[in-house]
Amino acid sequence: MNKTSLADARNKIARFLAFAGPALIISIGYMDPGNYGTDITGGASYGYTLLWVVWLASIMAMLLQYLSGKIGIATEMSLPEIIRARLKKKIYIIPYWLSAEVVAASTDLAEYLGTVIALNLLFGVPLLYAAIFGAADVILILGLTSKRFRVLEQFFLLFVSVISFGFFYEIFLAKPDASMLVYHSIVPSVTNSQALFVAVGVIGATVMPHVLFLHSSLTRDKVSGSTIEQKTKFRKYHLTETIIVLSLAAAVNVSIMIMAAVAFNPTHPEINTISEAFKILIPLFGVSAATIFIITLLSSGIASSVVGTLAGQSIMEGLLGKKVNPWLRRLVTRFVNVIPTTIAILLGFDPLHILVYSQVILSILIPLPMIPLLILTRDRNLMGQFVNRKITTVVASMFVGIIMLLNIYLLATVGF
Repeated sequence: MNKTSLADARNKIARFLAFAGPALIISIGYMDPGNYGTDITGGASYGYTLLWVVWLASIMAMLLQYLSGKIGIATEMSLPEIIRARLKKKIYIIPYWLSAEVVAASTDLAEYLGTVIALNLLFGVPLLYAAIFGAADVILILGLTSKRFRVLEQFFLLFVSVISFGFFYEIFLAKPDASMLVYHSIVPSVTNSQALFVAVGVIGATVMPHVLFLHSSLTRDKVSGSTIEQKTKFRKYHLTETIIVLSLAAAVNVSIMIMAAVAFNPTHPEINTISEAFKILIPLFGVSAATIFIITLLSSGIASSVVGTLAGQSIMEGLLGKKVNPWLRRLVTRFVNVIPTTIAILLGFDPLHILVYSQVILSILIPLPMIPLLILTRDRNLMGQFVNRKITTVVASMFVGIIMLLNIYLLATVGF
């Protein structure tokens, strides 16, 4: 490679890195405490058999996140802003906004619980106090990074690295059965209605509705004022980043279920709490492995809480058309979940069960951003040259159909 080619390659990498960040932030939605809850339950109860669900959900999420980011690049508007413009009347906007806020609240509940559980297990803080201390995490991080968003992206790089290396280390210790891993990653299998319940929870924890709203906001901010030629390059960067980062997130997500399958399924298939998981890991893999597991959970809880707050702010500002004081939104988002979580802990409800149920709620609410996203990205008047290709629309429609059918079947058979 001559000097000119080398310089061009370096410039391309530099431009890509300058754009990168949106998918990195979004990726935390695929490694959040909700994934811990559903993947641990799935792996412990059904071994390797639900691995295909994690891969399928990750592929579906990858395409939908690409569409969300692309709409922000093409229009310089967020998905909530476009939906508000299309709905026009408050009689339609307000119910949609309230439903979207349920998404944000359910998401934040799972993420907040992850922080609470990790504080309890890592430092021995009683759950009730951890529920109070945990409320400060998102406020602290966003306060430290409020003046420079790039610093926040660097924080996310740290959190993603901690979670990734932590679980790859766990898998190294677990030594899973390679043939079973490959077989169940490819061959679909759902043994009963409860397995279906967990499968839908996995999809809800992976194809996260709040980050479908958020991705468009993050890419919109990256391309503001750009020319069509620049946007064309940004779309390519966006596609590359989405594939790379969400593939890593998928691998981490799968690793959580594999670890649970190896550690818990043979002898503890009915594991009920993350506390139990932590205690069981100590004799199996050692204190260091169990501690690393909880450190990854803490990193996941803090980082995903920040994502939840950013998503909530994007939803509120986009759908209501009004700027929201970021500190007010952060405080409201966090403390809305402090009260019910504290009550649940006092009543003796287990956080792992709350995590799983919150993810099923998210799966049921996925159509809120998903269907408008599919319709809007195939609208040539809106998207211009960035409109979906026919094959993209067909595949995305198939994914939307799969998710909708799973939810309908779940409601019909399980009665959730």
